[in-house]
Amino acid sequence: MLLTRIVKSVTEAWRMPRVAIDLMHHATADNDPFYDRVVRQFYRDCRRRHRRFPLVRAMQVGVGLCPLPETHDEYLRGIEASARRNCKKALREGCTFRRINFNDHLEEVKQIQQSAEVRQGAKMPDAYLRGDVRPCLDPPSRTRLHDYSYFGVFHEGRLRAYASCLVSGELCSLEHILGHAQSLEVGVVPLLIAEIARYHLENHPRVKYYAYGTFFGATENMQRFKRKFAFLPHYVTWELGDKPVVAQATAAGGAPCPLSR
Repeated sequence: MLLTRIVKSVTEAWRMPRVAIDLMHHATADNDPFYDRVVRQFYRDCRRRHRRFPLVRAMQVGVGLCPLPETHDEYLRGIEASARRNCKKALREGCTFRRINFNDHLEEVKQIQQSAEVRQGAKMPDAYLRGDVRPCLDPPSRTRLHDYSYFGVFHEGRLRAYASCLVSGELCSLEHILGHAQSLEVGVVPLLIAEIARYHLENHPRVKYYAYGTFFGATENMQRFKRKFAFLPHYVTWELGDKPVVAQATAAGGAPCPLSR
């Protein structure tokens, strides 16, 4: 069984697509300084040496990516049928999705964090199980090219799943996602993942890739879950994007036009 999994992982690693992702750091000049710092830190974290495999970068080989299509309907067709059924179940049960102000839901977030001591076979950190949830002090973004946002799924009037997302140029990265243990069977987490894709397709048109951590370092169950939502392993070259890409001059002799918005 272990040998079969290793062979499968090696085969996937050999065949995985290669992409370059532009974080468009240059556009943070028009934003709060927080976004300059967070984009630079994300870039450094992606490019640091892998702690177990020092010949590669931490977020280079096997990044769980879902290339986003033009519409949410196309996205739904690209995920597995079981994922679509999970989302439909959550909607039938009355679940709703929206972007949230994290600080309005600190007690509900605490309840979600403390609803299970073990997740994916690992004990949750004591800071989650015993501590209070700290307020978020991140400033709002002034552009569509960068953001750090929170989203939630509600059931029976209560927050039952939440996630944080970093938007940086062509990337939307799921940084943290968690559902209440008693609501997982309702489908709150699948609905959250699918609706976050919809939100970014509608509000961040420069985002090309939806990311969820790394693939090969995840447990077998987590790999299966990521594959269900089309987060498949990719080889990624990260581009900080310190300079804007410019289009060629028009045929009439016009000046180059920046592509960034």
